[in-house]
Amino acid sequence: MPSAAERTRTLVQSTCSAVLLVPGLSTARPGPLSAARPGPLTADVRSVGPDGDIFLVFPADAPAVRAATHAQDDEVPAVLELTDVAPVSVPHRIRGRAWVSGWLTPVPGQAGPGRMMLRLEVGGAQVDDLWGADVVDAEEFAAAEPDPLVRHETELLQHLALAHGEQVGLLCGLMEREGATRATPLALDRLGLRVRFGRRDGHTFDARFDFPEPVTDVTALRRALHRLFAAAAA
Repeated sequence: MPSAAERTRTLVQSTCSAVLLVPGLSTARPGPLSAARPGPLTADVRSVGPDGDIFLVFPADAPAVRAATHAQDDEVPAVLELTDVAPVSVPHRIRGRAWVSGWLTPVPGQAGPGRMMLRLEVGGAQVDDLWGADVVDAEEFAAAEPDPLVRHETELLQHLALAHGEQVGLLCGLMEREGATRATPLALDRLGLRVRFGRRDGHTFDARFDFPEPVTDVTALRRALHRLFAAAAA
């Protein structure tokens, strides 16, 4: 099982949607905004530095940039909220959420013209996903590594669903006692494949198939999936 820190780091460095919540900011979001209902902002680029800080690139006139620039020595609290949606068509597509809290400071000269980079110094995080809900401290987040398949997961799952649906369907045979009639690949990481199965009555359930050993690249993943599908067909 990947650790909570690894899962959170993977979400941050994935392509899943993320908004920066800064209490008190006035944005174009309709409705009243307050410290209790902060305004969302989406960064053009996000990355993680070697010390675990999160770097976000915004337009230079973005409200978050103005807030961090004008704060001077004051700390600007913020939360990066991430939402992970399955890249394939399944019921209940949200696979997980994470919230990384910390403090914003500007990093001048590190973005292109008309852009400004902000650093989110991580104070802690929470993750609630297919594995469960966990709390992550700043040191754990900084020390964790993202899953090596994170940049390829979307295209791999879509390829499995579209081009190898028959092979994925063979896994229903392993779930015969559960009444599985259809299977859709739901999540993929270095340790295994998670599949969402459907029953005739319309209900769904998930099952995870662990690889014999962790995979480190797409080539090793293909071998692991081939063995899995071969076992299901036997």
